[in-house]
Amino acid sequence: MTTATLPTLSMFSLAGKVALVTGASRGLGLEIARAMAGAGATVLLNGRDPARLEAAAARIGGTAGPVIPLPFDVADGAALRDAFARIGREHGRLDVLVHNVGQRNRKPLADFADDEIRSLLDVDLTAGLVLAREAARLMLPRREGRLIAVTSIAGQVAKANDAVYTAAKAGLTGMVRALAAEYGPHNITSNAIAPGFFATETNAGITGDPAASAYFEGRTPMRRWGQPPEIAGAAVFLASPAASFVNGHVLVVDGGATILM
Repeated sequence: MTTATLPTLSMFSLAGKVALVTGASRGLGLEIARAMAGAGATVLLNGRDPARLEAAAARIGGTAGPVIPLPFDVADGAALRDAFARIGREHGRLDVLVHNVGQRNRKPLADFADDEIRSLLDVDLTAGLVLAREAARLMLPRREGRLIAVTSIAGQVAKANDAVYTAAKAGLTGMVRALAAEYGPHNITSNAIAPGFFATETNAGITGDPAASAYFEGRTPMRRWGQPPEIAGAAVFLASPAASFVNGHVLVVDGGATILM
């Protein structure tokens, strides 16, 4: 049955799929994992803290698909490769990769030491390339898969004192487009989700500051922060049969912030 002949709701089903979501213990990653499990996928939750992952799995539990913690540091190449070997042994496949994990350090570039720059790029950009490479190795034999990177509108618009993060997110945008060209012939799509201003734990310092919060709300036509569950639909769509011909695209989820003068 082709995508065009699937019943409408079935086009968004992830039943039988195996999905890995990095940075899934909280925030946007947790909501993406929750939604994919709800759509029927077996979801592998990644993060560095096993206890936090267990708690996240318990929070998601009871949805349609199994939720399995898979702790490892995405910046540790050996641990990452071991994790993918385990996925191959225990599941025999990987259908969806969502690279969501990221770090941010807002300060002037002049205040960064060399090792701080490299550390942020290792997590925010280099890890995305290594994860995609390892995921593709599991997808290529089946000639099917979805590579999804959570970037940011910071990859398209810039703000002072955020150069390293902005550069990394722009790099991820370039990565998904290059991989769309490289893996498209193998029926593996590569796309990105670019969130705008979301009220996550990471942004708690800003959302808790009335003046700062008002600034960001004013930068969004909808005049509010995005709520973490509002990222979920975009992720499920890009992972599902409904997006079978969407490749090399950056899906912006920002309440219109990037179109506002």
